[in-house]
This record gives sequence, C-alpha cells and structure tokens, in this order.
Amino acid sequence: MTRRDRIMKSLRFEDTDIVPWHLGFTQPCKAKLREHYGTNDLDPILGNHIAGTGAELPDGWQEVRPGFWRDEFGVVWDRTIDTDIGNPCECLIPEPTLKGYDWPDPTDAQRFIHVKELFEKGTDKFVLADFGFSLFERAWTMRGMDKILMDMIEHEEFLDEFLDTITDWNLQAVRRMLEFPVDAIEFGDDWGSQRGLIMGPALWRRFIKPRIARLYGEVRKAGRKVFIHSCGDVDELFDELVEVGLNVFNPFQPEVMDTFALAKKYKGSLAFWGGISTQRLLPYGTPAEVKAGITDILKRIGAGGGYIAAPAHATPKDVPIENLVAMIDTITKQKPRR
Repeated sequence: MTRRDRIMKSLRFEDTDIVPWHLGFTQPCKAKLREHYGTNDLDPILGNHIAGTGAELPDGWQEVRPGFWRDEFGVVWDRTIDTDIGNPCECLIPEPTLKGYDWPDPTDAQRFIHVKELFEKGTDKFVLADFGFSLFERAWTMRGMDKILMDMIEHEEFLDEFLDTITDWNLQAVRRMLEFPVDAIEFGDDWGSQRGLIMGPALWRRFIKPRIARLYGEVRKAGRKVFIHSCGDVDELFDELVEVGLNVFNPFQPEVMDTFALAKKYKGSLAFWGGISTQRLLPYGTPAEVKAGITDILKRIGAGGGYIAAPAHATPKDVPIENLVAMIDTITKQKPRR
C-alpha cells in the first residue's frame, strides 16, 4: 500500500494498516530536528504521507529590508520574530475601494512549474495543492483586520466586491491547478480565535459561506478532495462546511474543541487532520506522556479511517527535542493492525 493509497482509503472512512500521518514543523523546529538527526533531509525519517505544492510564483516573495518581505499582492510582512509567516505591517488598501489596484495574474505559467516538476519526478504520496490566505485572510491582510471587520457593517457593497474579486482570482488559479492530477486542494482561511469565530456566525454566513461554496464546488466538480485549514474554535461550522463540500478539516485543535467527540460525531462525513496538542502535550508533557497521548489518539480517532495524524499546527520551537522524537517514533513506528 502506497502512502497515497493509505490516505485515500482513510478518507473513504476505511480502516488502514496503520494511521496515515503528515508532521509539520516551524523553521526553528526543523533546525532543531536537523541538528539532532545529523541531516538536512528529514523526509526519510518522517515518512510523511502528503506532498505539498501550490500556485505561488517562484519570486513571489521579495525581501525589501532585513526581516521584512513583500508578497506578490504587495503586502509587507514583518518576519523578524515569526520567521515562518510573520505579520502584515502596512495597510495596502486604506480606503474602501479597489480602484487603482492591479491584481497579479492567477494563471501565470510560472506558478505551476514546480507542480509539473513534482509529477515528472513522481511520488507515492498524496498530492495536496495549498491555497493559503484564500478569502477572509487575503482580504484582511490587504486591508487590515480592524477595517475588514468594520467593512462587514459599514461598507457591505465594497466588501462584497472585494471578496468576490478574491474568490474569482482563486477560481482561476484553482482551475489551472486542477489540470494537474493533484488529489486535493487545501484552502487556508483562519476564521477562529481561541474563543470562537472572529466575525461571528451570522457574518460568516453572510460573507464567507457563499463564496467558499463556489470554491469547494469547483474542486468537487473535478472529483478531487477539499481540505480547509482554519485555526481556532470553529467547530460550530462543521455541519455547514460539510454541506458546501468539505472533506477534511485541519488543524483540529484539542485546546479549543473536543476532538474525540467530534471525530466520533462526524465519522463518515468529515475527516480530520491534526489533533495532537501543540499548546499543552508537546511542549509541557514528558516523553512518556507524549507517547501515551498520541497512542490514544491513533487508537480512538484513527480507528475506522477519517484521520491523518499530525500536530494541531506546525510544531513550534519550544517543544523539547525529546518530545519531538517521542512523537515521531510513536507515529512512524506504528505496528500494523491485524
């Protein structure tokens, strides 16, 4: 059974010989692992089941001054502290108008060179094309979080135009991506905080739901799977996400939702990717507690398919190396089910 086969079977909610996994790490955490294992190539050690790709331009990020990077949309990100993502530090669209803004070309052939190379090289992994900052996140990074939330009340017509334009931009790129034999499209769009939806359910339904329905529908029409990465306490949306075509939810944070209860409730209709605590278990548990906790997750959530084991987010740098090794060993050295 290939790694792709294992994930496909799990997403059909069928038992697999072992639970599939994909372990992600922040850059500082990767550096710690490379030093520990004495190699820059962690893939043979991790045995991850997903090959990630995307539609970003090769030169889409430009360092404009030390630690500050401009993305292809014109947003400048401060990466002096968070070297993985950073924080937008300039308002690109200060007024509620798109007049004068030139969008990058979503179908530029350069976006898909590495996708073509991935398939030419070949892989036995499940191929997932990531579209990060796909709607709400793209809007607030360009306009500012405070302004976007105020736009939901004070400038609805502008926000409809803005979000429709972002949706149309993504649809063009997604259609081009779907010309390749990718297995799934993942949309990144954080809607939640630790305490619930950032904009609340009514405004989410008004501004977000109809547009993600268009995006998810395009992918499902092509016979591919739909993934979403949305941090925070957003489980109140699961029924509606299934309704509009979602197959897999990530990161599935045990700090903000009852992962065991939700996995049981949605078995057969929604799969999960994540679920291993990055706020409690990994940074503060002992290696023995990490092993026991992950073993319990693999047994209780992984049984019957519908689960890809992983930390609930890219593993942060404060996780002790002993706990990282305990996680990797517990997941990669699973004993096949009889």
